[in-house]
Amino acid sequence: MNSGRIITVNGPVVRATGMRDFSMREMVTVGHLSLLGEIIRLEGEEALVQVYEDTAGLTVGEPVTGSGSPLSMTLGPGLMGSIFDGIGRPLARLMEKEGAFVTRGVSVPQVDPDRTWEVTPLGKVGDVVTPGTVLASVKETSLVEHRILVPAGLAGEILSILPSGFHRASSVVAKIRDARGKERSVPMITRWPVRTPRPIAERLLPDEPLLTGQRVIDGLFPLSKGGVAAIPGGFGTGKTVTQHQLAKWSDAQIVVYIGCGERGNEMTQVLEEFPVLEDPRSGKPLMERTILIANTSNMPVAAREASIYTGITLAEYYRDMGYDVALMADSTSRWAEALREISGRLGEIPAEEGFPAYLPTRIAEFYERAGKVTTLGGTRGSISIIGAVSPPGGDFTEPVTRHTKRFIRCFWALDQQLARSRHFPAISWIDSYSEYGDEVKDWYAANVNPSWASLRERAREILAEDDKIQQIIRLVGEDVLPDDQKLTALTASLLKNGYLQQGAFGPDSYCPPEKGLAILDLLLGFHEKADRLLKRGCPLSLLKGIKELVELTHLREIPAEMKEAFADLKKRLFERMETVDRERIAPGREG
Repeated sequence: MNSGRIITVNGPVVRATGMRDFSMREMVTVGHLSLLGEIIRLEGEEALVQVYEDTAGLTVGEPVTGSGSPLSMTLGPGLMGSIFDGIGRPLARLMEKEGAFVTRGVSVPQVDPDRTWEVTPLGKVGDVVTPGTVLASVKETSLVEHRILVPAGLAGEILSILPSGFHRASSVVAKIRDARGKERSVPMITRWPVRTPRPIAERLLPDEPLLTGQRVIDGLFPLSKGGVAAIPGGFGTGKTVTQHQLAKWSDAQIVVYIGCGERGNEMTQVLEEFPVLEDPRSGKPLMERTILIANTSNMPVAAREASIYTGITLAEYYRDMGYDVALMADSTSRWAEALREISGRLGEIPAEEGFPAYLPTRIAEFYERAGKVTTLGGTRGSISIIGAVSPPGGDFTEPVTRHTKRFIRCFWALDQQLARSRHFPAISWIDSYSEYGDEVKDWYAANVNPSWASLRERAREILAEDDKIQQIIRLVGEDVLPDDQKLTALTASLLKNGYLQQGAFGPDSYCPPEKGLAILDLLLGFHEKADRLLKRGCPLSLLKGIKELVELTHLREIPAEMKEAFADLKKRLFERMETVDRERIAPGREG
């Protein structure tokens, strides 16, 4: 085992000598406490190591010992429902071993090798298998079937396979004779380097939406399964709550939530809330299909940088089993700040605002690991990444937000003015956009409403036109506007209050797409009907007096299963509008 010694300590970065036989990105243990670290630069005999634990107390001359492998994650049954730190150590097991305060240098297995699982073999001796073939399944939780796959680069004939029954996680599931006649073992537990993407067979078009239950997203700014989205916003605009909503209600089968450098109280809320939340589709605890990675702002900065890769590796592992995975990263700005701090310790020349010049590359590498794919086994799986961005002062021109926009196709911009006026989710309908609309419109037409694309486009047009009208109203008031512009402002107000606004708690926290489209159809139907009446000479002031108009602002309170309520209100509203117009032109009412 290779060994060197420390010559300098600079925060989380340690310089060591005697490192000629080490390799880049090799994991090492640093000092007498065996702190975990990773080699990030080699210079002849010397190496720079970023240490994932607190380096206080390290002294010159202490040993640096190599492991021979890069930073890797242990993959196998037992991951689901777990809570890990940034470098993949299970917090529950650390607490059992060390108590509430984690001692530095403590090592525990990421997956318990002694735990037994009920294994169901799906192959038999003599079968010829290829990479990605499912050899066996394990019921990891009541919601997740864990599939043991033939690893990449291995194909051949099954020589032996575990019988049905309970087996330890450290067991060998099958033995396979490869093309060279060599016998290869397929264990239940494997390891994978977190900075290396797992292989796939083919990338597919992201033509199916990730349904979130949030009207402003599903209706106006949809995200595809396999897509990438960013949620930028200043302090207090609701980034974390929005991500919590997406984690709770999206129709992904697996959720990986990374708390990357956020405040401890926010991560505590997640850790307390998720174990007691009920999965809306199965009625089971949400944690049965969720993995949490907690690396808060008071934890070592180098581990924050690694947490993103730990999370995406876990997501790829379950994607390869054929699952749709949603990954929440909160927040990528804190991750970028960790890159900036480590870069400064290395003495690298800073780029804009002190961030390293390779920041765009790192951001691209992360988001590129999303996608809807055909796995090596021929099944379809996807990873959708939703990354929160925390621009200082809400400035969307700062480097992290600006570079993120280059690599994402869905941008949910949170507006501080909306948040201050208690309009949540505070997603700006002016600054936000989604490039997935054209790709998912066929799915919506076939599964929800054939008019989805036209309703979406019309709503966006009205909201954009209203933005210009509001500037005029602020200058000269509403009374000088013609009735058609007043109608646009009225409809936009109904859209904002009756459709776009949605509470994170209570019965309206989840809205099925069918209900959302029914609300949108009714509001836009009112607009088109009123516009025709205005052209026939009916003044808008008469239409504003219709009592059914008030009901339009409470549409979200109608339960989703009461579909007839929307049709009834639409019928009553249109009949009343026609009655108002007839009464206007009735004898004795011309004046």
